[in-house]
Amino acid sequence: MSNYHIKHLEEYYQVYRKSVREPETFWEEIAIEHFMWRKKWDKVLSWNFSKPEIKWFEGAKLNITDNCIDRHLPTRGDKTAILFEPNDPNEPTEHITYKQLHERVNKFANVLKEQGIKKGDRVCIYVPMIPELAISLLACARIGAIHSVVFAGFSSTALATRINDSDCKMVITCDGSYRGNKTIDLKGIVDNALEDCSGVETVLVAKRIHSDIQMKEGRDKWLQPLLDEASTCCEAETMDSEDPLFILYTSGSTGKPKGMVHTTAGYMVYTAYSFKNAFQYRENDVYWCTADIGWITGHSYIVYGPLANGATTVMFEGVPSYPDFSRFWQIVEKHKVNQFYTAPTAIRALAKQSLDFIDNIDLSSLTVLGSVGEPINEEAWHWYNDNIGKRKSPIIDSWWQTETGGIMICPIPYVTPTKPTYATLPFPGIQPALMDENGEEIKGNQVDGRLCIKFPWPSMARTIWGNHQRYKDTYFSAYKDMYFTGDGALRDEVGYYRITGRVDDVIIVSGHNLGTAPIEDAINEHPAVAESAIVGYPHDVKGNALYGYITLKDTGESRNQDNVRKEINQIITEHIGPIAKLDKIQFTEGLPKTRSGKIMRRILRKIAHKDTSNLGDTSTLLNPEVVQSIIDDAYNDKQTNW
Repeated sequence: MSNYHIKHLEEYYQVYRKSVREPETFWEEIAIEHFMWRKKWDKVLSWNFSKPEIKWFEGAKLNITDNCIDRHLPTRGDKTAILFEPNDPNEPTEHITYKQLHERVNKFANVLKEQGIKKGDRVCIYVPMIPELAISLLACARIGAIHSVVFAGFSSTALATRINDSDCKMVITCDGSYRGNKTIDLKGIVDNALEDCSGVETVLVAKRIHSDIQMKEGRDKWLQPLLDEASTCCEAETMDSEDPLFILYTSGSTGKPKGMVHTTAGYMVYTAYSFKNAFQYRENDVYWCTADIGWITGHSYIVYGPLANGATTVMFEGVPSYPDFSRFWQIVEKHKVNQFYTAPTAIRALAKQSLDFIDNIDLSSLTVLGSVGEPINEEAWHWYNDNIGKRKSPIIDSWWQTETGGIMICPIPYVTPTKPTYATLPFPGIQPALMDENGEEIKGNQVDGRLCIKFPWPSMARTIWGNHQRYKDTYFSAYKDMYFTGDGALRDEVGYYRITGRVDDVIIVSGHNLGTAPIEDAINEHPAVAESAIVGYPHDVKGNALYGYITLKDTGESRNQDNVRKEINQIITEHIGPIAKLDKIQFTEGLPKTRSGKIMRRILRKIAHKDTSNLGDTSTLLNPEVVQSIIDDAYNDKQTNW
């Protein structure tokens, strides 16, 4: 059966048609043929988008680590599973074979059990991109604990919010991390976070930068001595297909972050299947995704998807600019990387550098290039295609979300003809729909609308941790019996999809989804701030940057506005992290509001985009005169440094 690995366009259409007409048969065949099950399912799929309730492979029993590690041992035991490339190029690379990974995951799993972690307990992982990060995920999965990875660039406040929301019993962290020529005090951040987290009983600390840190008696334990004592044997826990595998937080357009819950069997099947096809992975390839495991891309396409296929997956600790801007390409040459998956932000930053960083490096091993996190702009696409792929390695411009668990729309390399800025065609099993503002589906081609999915797929998130109503309200209330993605899209004359961006108050900055509400909440804590509104505007590296319109309580000249700008960004860094800092801050006399008091972000967005030709009817605003004042100041260099 060829469903699992699509090799040409005609076959794609055959497979896609089957996946839509007979979805249960389609996924059942893939699940039977390519995975280990301890008990087969009673029912492939039951679903109701009104509740919403989705169950895949109902009644099946399995453990995802059996499929990611154990089943490869007889044939791939000595093959490199994880290839760790450290921040410092002078530090040796670490090759972790499947056999070594098996032993290290088992040891870590036994440490978790000895520290009182049981099936269903939540474990927060706040670790940089070192092998312990991937191993700790797999160790949790092995014993049935639910991992919640928090990106090790978030502040202590953001970390505490996530720990408390999912009531984690344990935190796994590091003494610190390397990032280019800097070190970051991760343990200090954890200590600050835990002042507000009463439920955490144990903190396991890995050594990375060998810094002098404080250890709290009875709570904090060095990881390595515990691993040294632990057994290499650990029977994997039997899990139900719908048992939660992990919680991963994503920014909401309002309120606190949403803890998306992904379950075991469907997530495994879909990430493995999509990895195999999206990257056309073959047995001896070396695959590298540059994302951080703190994001869904790292979960699905550094850890679970590749390992379920017995792949060699690269983990890179550093940044593309250290020691210089040739670092990515040096790693490609050094390890003869075949598939390379990165973000448009990285591509744009590298494209601004001299081609001298590329010219003397052998990139001939590359067969597939990938882009993830946001739509890639045409200029970056061509630079990537010409200079990195040498016009021979297809670019997969992939669209998906934390909530979807896996790639939803993207070209299959050497199968789907590519088109710059288009994610092209849906993956088998994915049924997209474009909807109009009246809730009607827009049929045909050369149309645009709001992107929805009208049928469940195996890796979709099942709920928001502790708040199923919010899950329903966010994703299933806008359109009847549809999953609403929050994105707009257009469909061209041949049925290719192009994602046009968010239609809610989430802004994608450098591939990170940032909700405006939490940032505004942080800004409004500054004692001088009366109110604020955040919008996105185009940025030539980040894709979008954040523009803050801020009204001060005291608008007099007595206050040093440059200092206030610095203080506002410092508050944002402390509450959310440096990724959410504002690039532009404009102080305003007031913000344009409707008579009901709603801030008209649509107008602010147009001003930030330097597009004031058609602001619509502003006469119905509560304070129409403020709009011209904002426009005048926006184009005054003193205010916003255009």
